[in-house]
Amino acid sequence: MLGTLPLWRSLLYVPVTNQRFVEKASARGADVIKLDLEDSIPPAEKPAARAAVRDAARLIKDAGTEVLVRINRPWRMTVLDLEAAIWPEVSGLCLPKLESADHLAFLDETVEELERERGMPVGRICFMGLIETPRGLNNVRAIARASSRLKGLSLGQEDYSAALGMPGLGPEDLLEDMRLVQRAAREAGILPLGYAGSIAEITDMEAFRASAQRARALGMEGGSCVHPAQVPILNAVFSPTAEEVETADAMVAAYDAAMAEGLGAVSFRGKMIDVPVVERARRVLVLRDRIVGKG
Repeated sequence: MLGTLPLWRSLLYVPVTNQRFVEKASARGADVIKLDLEDSIPPAEKPAARAAVRDAARLIKDAGTEVLVRINRPWRMTVLDLEAAIWPEVSGLCLPKLESADHLAFLDETVEELERERGMPVGRICFMGLIETPRGLNNVRAIARASSRLKGLSLGQEDYSAALGMPGLGPEDLLEDMRLVQRAAREAGILPLGYAGSIAEITDMEAFRASAQRARALGMEGGSCVHPAQVPILNAVFSPTAEEVETADAMVAAYDAAMAEGLGAVSFRGKMIDVPVVERARRVLVLRDRIVGKG
């Protein structure tokens, strides 16, 4: 399954109206640039931001970096954003405040209409979802399975905390809610994304690294960021280490050799290994190969 999902270790937000940031976006090393139509764009600038999407996406895509567009949640704004964002230069949409399977189905249907209208293959546009409300969290398992376009799911901590009326919630307070999103994503076979820490942490990079490392230990596959200095940290943390690759390579080789000999039990470095352990090792190697191929 991992090989069929996007490589989204680092997703860097860029305000679509900031031409200087857009021009430099592909040089930042992020797996994905998320052109933002939402929080970083004041209401009065939304029309200009929509008008800028396609040219910005073309510039970034031509430089070799994948492009998502984060749209707005209020329905009237959502429809305008979809009209502006569904183009061949765009790989997908970042969907804030997902609240139900029906919500996702509406977006799926509208995107399909636009793909057909614009001569694009149906299903070309993928989704990354943000769970940012209590209703969304309560429906997260249904949301995760609601559309084949949905490739990743994350808890949007700042908005989620505000929706709870508890903006002072810290990383420790949100761990269980993150785990709910992570389990729903794994159950649906999509990427669990995010980390228990503020996306706005751009001064203490060691604290940011620690948040990302904890997220990886919890089974996350990547995270979003707002500053270029965060990108190499996410790329490093969500990539297998040299030691992990060496162990996985040796384990798979030992297991395959034992199976070829018809052995029923396989010992590797003093421990018995079975299919689930070996499959985890194979996933490490798939991720290694995808990262090497991207470079």
